[in-house]
Amino acid sequence: MHFEYSQKVQDLINRLERFMEDHVYPAEHEYHDYIDRSANRWVIPPVMEELKARARSAGLWNLFLAEFDDYGSGLTNLEYAPLAEIMGRSLIGPEVFNCNAPDTGNMELLARYGTEVQKRQWLQPLLNGEIRSAFAMTEPAVASSDATSIECRIEQDGDDYVINGHKWWTTGAPDPRCAFLIVMGKTDPHAPPHRQQTQVIVPMDTPGLKILRPLRVFGDDDAPHGHAEILFDNVRVPVSNRIGEAGQGFEIAQSRLGPGRIHHCLRLIGCAQRALELMCSRVEQRVAFGKKLSEQGSIREDIARSLCDIEQARLLTLKAADKMDRTSYKDARDLISMIKIVAPTMAQQVVDRAIQAHGALGVCQDSFLPRAFAYARTIRLADGPDQVHMAALGKGAIKRYTA
Repeated sequence: MHFEYSQKVQDLINRLERFMEDHVYPAEHEYHDYIDRSANRWVIPPVMEELKARARSAGLWNLFLAEFDDYGSGLTNLEYAPLAEIMGRSLIGPEVFNCNAPDTGNMELLARYGTEVQKRQWLQPLLNGEIRSAFAMTEPAVASSDATSIECRIEQDGDDYVINGHKWWTTGAPDPRCAFLIVMGKTDPHAPPHRQQTQVIVPMDTPGLKILRPLRVFGDDDAPHGHAEILFDNVRVPVSNRIGEAGQGFEIAQSRLGPGRIHHCLRLIGCAQRALELMCSRVEQRVAFGKKLSEQGSIREDIARSLCDIEQARLLTLKAADKMDRTSYKDARDLISMIKIVAPTMAQQVVDRAIQAHGALGVCQDSFLPRAFAYARTIRLADGPDQVHMAALGKGAIKRYTA
């Protein structure tokens, strides 16, 4: 399969690569060092706002909004693919260009389903990079890989909704810039399973919304963005904060997850590619037992396997993006399941090989590798764990090949 990009897209690729080299990579250590030296880790390093201003001035802003010419670049998923991979080479990269999760999914959701009031109040500030947002779906008491099992209740009381529930792993909620959550809960437990859920906008300063704690990923609090455990205790918001129709929450969540899974996989491919390049540089410079590490056969095998693994995942992800553009999420869902199974595991393995080649440097804060490894391992759970995608994919294959 051959993908050929227009001159417009190729120009964006070239400009984005230069921007990453000139500005983003040099700022990574400053960004993390600022947080580590701060008395309060939940602060925004000034360098991030400087980078965002530069990116916006350079026209490298909101590139992800496929199909929405009014809000973003109007690129298709396939055209956005190489850009997402380049941004994913740095863990601070996506935010610099206002292309970071969960804001990307929330912006797409509001662009597609939001009212004009919701777009003015919440979407426009997100597009401007003035605020952040979060998506509250996962719960500690139920298997959230099955969204129909959600227990959080959203009950109507006159012109208001009253929300009671317990959520966790709400990514971005501890961020001091997080202005609102999109909360998914049950409005009608007696409806068919996929019509019980509704999504509503909840401002972070709403009474009864309590952040219990930030959660750690392999011991890292992921500040200043973080992942929150949240209690909703009689949280009251207007019914006008509902997104879409009552009972449409599951459908809306699925439409949000399709592009989001492609974006995650592309960013992970970028992570893996950078890890491979760092590995090649490291082993060429390092000498042990009288010769360069790059002359060791096992090192060369790891590099060769990594090259193959990355290219296979890249091509499969491009195919999924292309099919989603030409058909629909429903028609592309098998390919999306495939990339969600393949890409995070691939990235985890490639980064692990790079860590091994770096030795002690590979597991400390002086390298981007530990955070990249944690990111890859986490995405094997986020947006549907491996087993859910494999079960769906296997079930479809059995039905198709035995029809």
